[in-house]
Amino acid sequence: MKAIWNGAIGFGLVNIPVKIYSATETTKLDLDMLDKSDFSNIKFKRVNESTGKEVKWENIVKGYLMDDKYIVLDEEDYEAASPEKTKILSIDQFVKEAEVDSVYFENPYYLEPQKNGENAYRLLLKALQETEMAGIGTFVLRDSEAIGMIRPYKDILVLNRLRFDQEIRDYKDLKIPAAKAPKPAELKMAVSLIKQLSQDFDPAMYKDTYSDELMKIIRKKAKGKSIKTKKAEPAKEGKVIDLMAQLKASLQSPKSKSAS
Repeated sequence: MKAIWNGAIGFGLVNIPVKIYSATETTKLDLDMLDKSDFSNIKFKRVNESTGKEVKWENIVKGYLMDDKYIVLDEEDYEAASPEKTKILSIDQFVKEAEVDSVYFENPYYLEPQKNGENAYRLLLKALQETEMAGIGTFVLRDSEAIGMIRPYKDILVLNRLRFDQEIRDYKDLKIPAAKAPKPAELKMAVSLIKQLSQDFDPAMYKDTYSDELMKIIRKKAKGKSIKTKKAEPAKEGKVIDLMAQLKASLQSPKSKSAS
């Protein structure tokens, strides 16, 4: 794995030198875009708008358009904006992890202690485990400020990048039905169904099977075999459903029985 950030965690007056590594990787198939006429590969090029010539990555800079003129930024400018946050994630507060709604969660990252930071790393890890708390602070990652939540994950510290509150869109424009209490019998049966399907969360039971199935189709087509497809029925709209009947059927389904 390649570190994407190199700095320190500020824990009171204690500094813990760490490196940040992405904790996830995609299982999505890497599909190329092709020209339908001859299946030639579609290439994307970074082209100079004025000359029409391709520009190499090393010759590309970033700038902000102000008053019809670009103000170009370099690495020193990013650090000058908030020098301490480019190298230090200072924990501002500790909170119960359950208090942070999942809508704020973005990407997880692994934290690795650097030389001479091992003892402080283990201290913070153990303290968070015993208190069941998580540390919240801000830092600069890839030219933008981010909120980070540091918490224990198995036997290491993990950093979850969080969204800013201003990034969460208002849902008031959605057509949500007016508040109306469900029928007591329906609610009781729905609660029973939830309890019947309740079990400890095991992430290992969920696999990206779609990519596997798609690869099987790719292999069959490579051998010249025809593909028989079963199309899913489209969702029916506007039909009044009998909730009680559906709940009863759900409680009697093999899946519900096996879960209980």
